[in-house]
Amino acid sequence: MRRRCAVGAHAVEACTRILSADPKNALGFAFTAACCLLLLALPRRWAAVALLAAVAFMPREQLVDIGPAHFTVPRLVIAFGILRVLLRGERLAHGVIDLDRLMLLWAACLVTTAAFHTADAWMFRAGLVWGDLGAYLLLRCLLRDAGDVERIFRAMCWILLPLSFALLVEKHTGINPLFVLGANEYSAVRDGKIRAAGPFGHAILAGTVGAAGLPMALWLWRSHRLTAMVGVFSCLAIVYASTSSGPVLMVAAVLGGLFLLPWRRIVPTLRVAIVAALLALSAVMNDPVYFIIARIDVTGSSTGWHRAQLIRSWLDNANEWVLAGTDYTRHWMPTGLKVNDIHTDITNHFIQQAVWGGLPLLTVFVWLLWAAFLRVGREVAASDAAAREKVTDVTPLEDESPPRRAPLGLTWTAGVLLFGHVVNFVGISLFDQSVVFFLLVLAMIGALTPGASRDQPEPQDEPVTAYTGTPSFERPRERSRARA
Repeated sequence: MRRRCAVGAHAVEACTRILSADPKNALGFAFTAACCLLLLALPRRWAAVALLAAVAFMPREQLVDIGPAHFTVPRLVIAFGILRVLLRGERLAHGVIDLDRLMLLWAACLVTTAAFHTADAWMFRAGLVWGDLGAYLLLRCLLRDAGDVERIFRAMCWILLPLSFALLVEKHTGINPLFVLGANEYSAVRDGKIRAAGPFGHAILAGTVGAAGLPMALWLWRSHRLTAMVGVFSCLAIVYASTSSGPVLMVAAVLGGLFLLPWRRIVPTLRVAIVAALLALSAVMNDPVYFIIARIDVTGSSTGWHRAQLIRSWLDNANEWVLAGTDYTRHWMPTGLKVNDIHTDITNHFIQQAVWGGLPLLTVFVWLLWAAFLRVGREVAASDAAAREKVTDVTPLEDESPPRRAPLGLTWTAGVLLFGHVVNFVGISLFDQSVVFFLLVLAMIGALTPGASRDQPEPQDEPVTAYTGTPSFERPRERSRARA
């Protein structure tokens, strides 16, 4: 009882300190409180919108101190989400799946490898586990079927609209309108170009969120045209305002992935061709093949050489991180970070995993991505098999009954979103709240692939039944099990 009273006293003290401090902190607190209350009160099918709104608008600089713990806004909202799940008895959609186990393994590996790092590594990693694993499990409980996923698509289009306006204003004035919520007031400038970041830790991360929303908007083009148009405008405006090559390349990746849906049978051949092309380039290039990154400059102010050289330095210093990560990377690159004198700028999400937890953590993370792609591939193969057999195996999005199979195009869109993030990981590490949008994709895949197990049929060499939703992304009509 005394412990509960002490925690309550700390919470009341924290709220009082926020409300009596800078007005922008009070405004941020009010917005956060609204998101927390909505997350508790909204029906399950809309509850995830409150979490995404908090992530999209509240910067990580806003902290709530409760005792020795420091909660960022997303972590605080996640705490309320977990409370909601416990109070309502909500469970993981379709039970525990392989992605859930791998996320738990990732968290365990992250915490275990803390023993090889500095004394304060435990607290830092506990925060990562609470934020990343907590957000993933919460979204897994809230997203249960194709209808929930499409609702999130629609909500994202409207959430990103005010964010896009704020970033456009920042792009043209150099002043961030979201500083009223605690974000940095002034924008970063490189080579005379303003790079809008909004509430995110870097302009690239803001652009990543915009690029991730584009496939969601395109999926809605036939069924919700106005929402789709709003989404496309918002996403492209955010990518433009970020003035970063990474989000532009992510947009190209997701558009290419969506374009391949009618020709999905050639994807395995395409993968082999890409590997063969990279091997051929490595034979004729003086530098390693990954130095192709150094030649990419979409905006005229990109730092592709830094990203390529970082990979080289990471490989050259493998003995420092391979076991359990490392606490010092400043000597890897000629430049570092003003706010951190022991690390260089880790602009690669895969390398960041290796720095945190060495080869074990990196292996689990890659395994997680691989398992997610496998689930999408098996579900798409099963949808193709059902289409050939002319069976009813597509659940209408309005149906509240337990889902059987999501529309093929929706599952493919989730896989394309994951592919876009993987491409983007080569150029940025998701070190702020933007990681929630990546975890959202994993949760979507879990909701859309309830039957994606190892016994699913593999793709055949037969012609594919035409899918009317591509390239216009129209949802497939429910087929009758038997024709009259």
